Amino acid sequence: MVDAAVRCFARQGYQAASMDGIAELAGVSKPLVYLYVGSKEELFTTVIRREAGALLGAVAAGVGGPGVPPDERLWAGLLAFFTYAAEQPDSWVVLSRQARTHGEPFAGEVARMRDEIVAFVAGLIREAAGESGITGRDVDALAQALVGSAESLASWANETPGVTAKEAAATLMNFAWAGLGNLMKSGRWSPR
Repeated sequence: MVDAAVRCFARQGYQAASMDGIAELAGVSKPLVYLYVGSKEELFTTVIRREAGALLGAVAAGVGGPGVPPDERLWAGLLAFFTYAAEQPDSWVVLSRQARTHGEPFAGEVARMRDEIVAFVAGLIREAAGESGITGRDVDALAQALVGSAESLASWANETPGVTAKEAAATLMNFAWAGLGNLMKSGRWSPR
């Protein structure tokens, strides 16, 4: 049922998706859907939570352990993120568009997922920064920028024929690591 709901919500939107359509796609009766999930709102919340957990799990699993060099961890995390978005396009549409545009409580669910991934990325940046002098707000700002860029690029890649997850990850890696790599060496740009 949840898989059918992901597909319906992604392709039709929250408002247009119907419990009848979800039940039909799942091959079950509409009363069974209501018995299992309670309401359309509860089903959508369940979808968001499950898909957010799967995305976070994929990125965390892809990054590897602390002994891996920072650039390789970033690359692995980006590749895992873009691969998930490419291989689960309906899930990505639900998380990146549908849930954010239908108000509370859905936007709050996605905001919590985004906060978790930003905190995870900030931890990776903090770990990579070591003694470079990148701390506090700089780490948080960099994590926000990287996550926002990844979200935007994933949507663009999924909508652009021929762009692979690996190409999208490499694009962001080249963009981000050029800056992060310099920051790790205390090479900061500043206005004249």
